[in-house]
Amino acid sequence: MTNPLLETHTLPPFSAIRAEHVEPAIRKLVDDGRAQLKSLLGGLPTVTWDNLVAPIEEQGDKLDQAWAPVSHLNSVANSDELRKAYTESIALLTDYSTEFSQNEDLYKAYQQLVESSEFAHLTQAQQQTLNNALRDFRLGGVALNEVDKKRFGEIQKRLSELSTQFSNNVLDATQAWYKHFDNADDLAGLPESALAQATQTAAQKNLQGYVITLDFPSYYAVMTYADNRVLREEIYTAYVTRASAAGKKADGSSAAEWDNSALITETLALRHELARLLGFNNYAERSLASKMAESPAQVLQFLNELAQKTKPYAEQDYAELCAFAAANGCSDLQAWDTTYYSEKLRVEKYSVSQEELRPYFPAEKVIAGMFDVVQRLFGIQVQSIANFDTYHPDVRFYHIEKNGKHIASFYLDLFARDKKKGGAWMADCRVRRKTPNGVQLPVAFLTCNFTPPVGDTPSLLTHNEVTTLFHEFGHGLHHMLTQIDVAAVSGINGVAWDAVELPSQFLENWCWEPEAIPLISGHYQTGEPLPQSLLDKMLAAKNFQSGLQMIRQLEFSLFDFRLHAEYDSAAPKSAQDVLNEVRDLVAVIKPPAFNRFENSFSHIFAGGYAAGYYSYKWAEVLSADAYSRFEEEGIFNAQTGESFLQEILQQGGSRAPMELFKNFRGREPHIDALLRHSGITVGDASGEVA
Repeated sequence: MTNPLLETHTLPPFSAIRAEHVEPAIRKLVDDGRAQLKSLLGGLPTVTWDNLVAPIEEQGDKLDQAWAPVSHLNSVANSDELRKAYTESIALLTDYSTEFSQNEDLYKAYQQLVESSEFAHLTQAQQQTLNNALRDFRLGGVALNEVDKKRFGEIQKRLSELSTQFSNNVLDATQAWYKHFDNADDLAGLPESALAQATQTAAQKNLQGYVITLDFPSYYAVMTYADNRVLREEIYTAYVTRASAAGKKADGSSAAEWDNSALITETLALRHELARLLGFNNYAERSLASKMAESPAQVLQFLNELAQKTKPYAEQDYAELCAFAAANGCSDLQAWDTTYYSEKLRVEKYSVSQEELRPYFPAEKVIAGMFDVVQRLFGIQVQSIANFDTYHPDVRFYHIEKNGKHIASFYLDLFARDKKKGGAWMADCRVRRKTPNGVQLPVAFLTCNFTPPVGDTPSLLTHNEVTTLFHEFGHGLHHMLTQIDVAAVSGINGVAWDAVELPSQFLENWCWEPEAIPLISGHYQTGEPLPQSLLDKMLAAKNFQSGLQMIRQLEFSLFDFRLHAEYDSAAPKSAQDVLNEVRDLVAVIKPPAFNRFENSFSHIFAGGYAAGYYSYKWAEVLSADAYSRFEEEGIFNAQTGESFLQEILQQGGSRAPMELFKNFRGREPHIDALLRHSGITVGDASGEVA
């Protein structure tokens, strides 16, 4: 049997990949890597970049090229067969990664190269790669004794299994619940777009009428617009108890088979044990070893300071919401009411709703306008490619060109569907690197879960979804516009995790700019740009409940960080207890006791953000301050855009993020821009709010 994952392809051969190809290919590539490493280390009189690091990078890229499409398919076209192959392969990869990071001979060879005269003649990217590698060897347990090395490997393997199972449980629990309606009267308040989607979902399940699911577009529409309070409570309860003992299936039976509670407990214990093996006091310290932030105390001070400045605004927001709800007949505002009454309050205050904006943001217009924005900023052109090998008809493919030269490509997968993980993300498909045949161009996967077209009506985005698209494209540009040719620090590789959100959050700003809005908006029936009156209302409403939104993100960040920084193996607190403590300190809206948010918090239990969720706010300080230079010099100032391109996007992980930021901004970041963009201003030292 020929195996497409073992063949050389410029792009993944999606139509040829089968589940049975996965494990044999990964096993073969891992075995090849082991054999290569043994051969390299067995005959090196003098270590150089070309005779050690370059061949290791090339072999690693072969493995990455096979794994990238498999990992992507597991997220966007999940099946039982693929899931099994993915899980088996993850075990192989984890073992291989642990062996690699604990190889003392390889560690000594890298050390020898760093201490040699050749090191001074290497490029900045090569030097950074070697320095990062030495750090990662130490974090990988290279200095441990044999007993501890074995235990370290066991922990890594088990943590990988737990992460995969957590993600699978969330997906299965989400898709196991749905509610069928025969009559649209039961869904009173839902806009036509949501009803059309519910009709389409019903048809996909061979049902008449309407089907509501826990996929986010469907869930959010009910929470925002459904007049039926009992229905809102029912779907809220189903959503916040996903992957918990209280979860339910569509027929009302228990979905406890996907309960993530025990996985969370085991994950936290193993992370703590792993950190202690490496000499850290806790997993938060281990997490920060490769980030911008210098200590847990610094992160907690940052988050607590933001919370202190934000909470008075959040309390004002909530008091206003409660008063509004009471005036409209709801004197006992509950968690399933807040989104519903918030939208009504927004409409009353600003005469604008997300649903009213939706017709002006058809996905096709937004995409074309977004490409126009980045062309003006960075001098790049995005070209649609019609013929390419794909895994689903919805997927699009594009080339990026600069000065007439093809420099990168990306897949765009926009719409929610069955067997596709929820959320939005960017992942790398190919990394830019120098090869014997020239430069390998970077390729990205960009994935969202928007409402698909229904009948003759195109996909229409809320403005929130527009910013999500820009956010993910910002990540994509970071990966694709790099000029670094060393894989380990090319694109997003090697970038400190708490700086990786800088380009994504940065690009969101253009979703709000009056100069950019005409580029990304146009009524799907008339082509009319967003009217000035609606734009004025949208801008006026920009910071609507920004205090509540900020404090919610700080609650998640503090929960994640304290969960890992304060873990006590002798008397571990449950995740729920830690979350309750954080909520007592900062939360303004307290969810009901049955809420099990943590059981579906995939970011920290299955998504790489463990003791790192604070990165969103940390990087938002960087992105807001970086954007303030455009506010000063012109939001489409080509010279400023070129500066951001050259100093941030093109540099990848080749230099420390603070160095890159200062090169662009001319100074260290200030928190003021973030607070100003959020409508938060702090008064005198007494803490009064201006």
